[in-house]
Amino acid sequence: MQYLNPDNTHSVKEALDLTSKRWKIDKQIYDLHLGKRDDVTDSAVIVDGVTFHIPMLSREGLYVLWKCLWPECHNCCDRQGRLPLTVDDIHTIAKKMGYESRSTFIRNETVISSWQEHEAFANIITNLSMLSLKRKQNEREEDDGTPIPCRFLDEKGYCGIHPDKPGVCWLYPFASWLEADSNGRAVVHATFQLTGDCPGFYLNSALEDMMPVLKEYSKKIYDYNMATCRTSRENYSSISMVDLKKDYSQELPENKNRSSNQAMN
Repeated sequence: MQYLNPDNTHSVKEALDLTSKRWKIDKQIYDLHLGKRDDVTDSAVIVDGVTFHIPMLSREGLYVLWKCLWPECHNCCDRQGRLPLTVDDIHTIAKKMGYESRSTFIRNETVISSWQEHEAFANIITNLSMLSLKRKQNEREEDDGTPIPCRFLDEKGYCGIHPDKPGVCWLYPFASWLEADSNGRAVVHATFQLTGDCPGFYLNSALEDMMPVLKEYSKKIYDYNMATCRTSRENYSSISMVDLKKDYSQELPENKNRSSNQAMN
């Protein structure tokens, strides 16, 4: 199981090598980032309605776990790729920055970001277009996805708009998505983003070591996914999903016409 699109291998390796200059990264974790492990299994853990997919390296019998190293590390802010905003974020941050008009905030402080997500243990490919908070004053849409320091980060590693920072900032290093269960109900899933920027990953034989972190993050992740759904419903974003388990061939126009003709005959 790979966590990485091969097209991204070079940029992830660059990030890993940069992170390695200051922090020790286990070789197993380094190789996992680059998709070089063929023994990764999924350990699914349900915490407060969120299904966490924790990777396990089966040859060593070790889980890949995580803890935040802030304030010594703030790489996630130093090398920020984008800051997508939910409708809740737009309201909160506009007020934090002194804007009375939401439309003025959007015009002055945001850009449009578009990207695709395909998590390692997911059966869903998600295509997203959302308003993103500018990470620098003169940010342009073509800067989207390029790691740059966030303008709200100070020299001591503190965020200038904390605790009103974007919801996505509270989730790192987790990525999350919605997926229908066998009854068609939406279930929130989460797993690690392995971008190469975070030195907080470590190996442990016991999954219980990370349960307090999963407990802390479960509410943040669940609430963020609900806020993302509201954002789409209120037309502040565009989100489409492709279910890799679903056979879409029956939905093609020619198949629908063929079924209709067969029914008429």
